[in-house]
Amino acid sequence: MRTVLVAFMLCFFISCAGPEPRKPVQTKSGSFFKESIERSKKLLQAEEQKIQDIIKMDSLKHYTHTASGSWYHYLAVDDSTDYTPKTDDLVVMTYDLLTLENDTIYSQEEIGIVTYKVDKQDLFIGLRNAVKLLKENEKATFLFPSSLSFGYHGDKDRIGTNVPLKSTIHILKIEKQQLKSDN
Repeated sequence: MRTVLVAFMLCFFISCAGPEPRKPVQTKSGSFFKESIERSKKLLQAEEQKIQDIIKMDSLKHYTHTASGSWYHYLAVDDSTDYTPKTDDLVVMTYDLLTLENDTIYSQEEIGIVTYKVDKQDLFIGLRNAVKLLKENEKATFLFPSSLSFGYHGDKDRIGTNVPLKSTIHILKIEKQQLKSDN
């Protein structure tokens, strides 16, 4: 009986030790993310160089660089107003999508007239930002690096992986949002 008690006490004390954490089988160095970042930087640099080459060859037009990273030049300017679209405004517009080599991906006729609620509907980021730069009746051609267009995923139809885009956008009408009064 005494040996059973000693064995029981010995088992009790041995089992009271806390669980021992498992050691990782493999350690992560973060090199995959570093390599991915480097690939993205090189891709963006190559796309920006291609855009700069297009701008140099098109020396008759004045291109403006936007804060978001695209470039554009005006085809039609409207000096009669200063109003550009704000969040919740409805914008009626047309646009097309081309490669930087001017190969048509989606024509203006194919896309048709689009009514877009600013910042509330899903458009690729470059187009969302471009719409906010133009006034009613203005038309401009934008050059977007792939990071501002459809990026790595493409549009799963005609736009492939990492394709920079060229788009001519024409703002037909801007319907300002109606501010609700507390009356």
